[in-house]
Amino acid sequence: MIGLAQNFQGMAVYESKTSTANMTQGWGGREMTPEMRKNMEDRVKKAFEKTFILNFDRNASIYKEEEKIETDANQGGMGRMMASFTGGGGTHYKNVKEKTFIVDKEFMGKEFLVVDSLPKYEWKLESETRQIGAYTCFKATTTRPTSMSDFRNMRRRTEEKKEEKKEGEEVAKTEEKKEEKKTSTSFMDGWEMPKEITITAWYTPDIPVNQGPENYHGLPGLILEVNDGTTVILCSKVVLNVKEKKEIAAPKKGEKVTQAAYDKIVFDKMQEMREMRGGRGGGSFRMGGM
Repeated sequence: MIGLAQNFQGMAVYESKTSTANMTQGWGGREMTPEMRKNMEDRVKKAFEKTFILNFDRNASIYKEEEKIETDANQGGMGRMMASFTGGGGTHYKNVKEKTFIVDKEFMGKEFLVVDSLPKYEWKLESETRQIGAYTCFKATTTRPTSMSDFRNMRRRTEEKKEEKKEGEEVAKTEEKKEEKKTSTSFMDGWEMPKEITITAWYTPDIPVNQGPENYHGLPGLILEVNDGTTVILCSKVVLNVKEKKEIAAPKKGEKVTQAAYDKIVFDKMQEMREMRGGRGGGSFRMGGM
């Protein structure tokens, strides 16, 4: 185990990849050729392959996507658009001592500052180990509720569930005796979000800090890998006692909102966009109006 000096600071590099198979299933409809669909799927997949830098000390950390030059202007636009629909943000600050997090996000051209309490994970520590780089890591598992502003785990609804939902809606309409007939339903028609996600994390006690990527924390060592539903975040490099210290400070720019308030803003905007498109959705729902 590595001893930590009072002014200790470390840096970790993480590679994040998300499986987009469920997300892109059914995109484009009949008007999209197999070649066009394959090209779209490849672009979406690439947009979800990112590199992040975690700068951390004993109590706080900054998690931010590595800045890179986009050689493809279209890919750069795709990446920025996708960032609006994932749990990521510009700068993700968390303070494990104060149990708070602050993330600056841009959604539909507007800047938000999400300020809230860190989630409390009920980790189950297991005896299974594996090697990640030079570090022996231990397995830990937990679950977390999904966020309605993070579409990484969105998936197609099965036909059986669609029928159940349709029948349930008809019953609800009858019971409520609505005076005005609704012509549009939720933009999530044909799609669903699981209520909770099972998380598998691998942490190393050799680096005794309560830190990890995104909002993950609460383990007796730095988290080097997270399997979060369809996303895998893997540490590729660790530097301890860095010579050039980084300022680990919370972002301040944007309209302050809670996580729940931000989720509602995203959900309502997506609903508004769907209605502007004439209520089209279901099997032809396309994220971001693509």
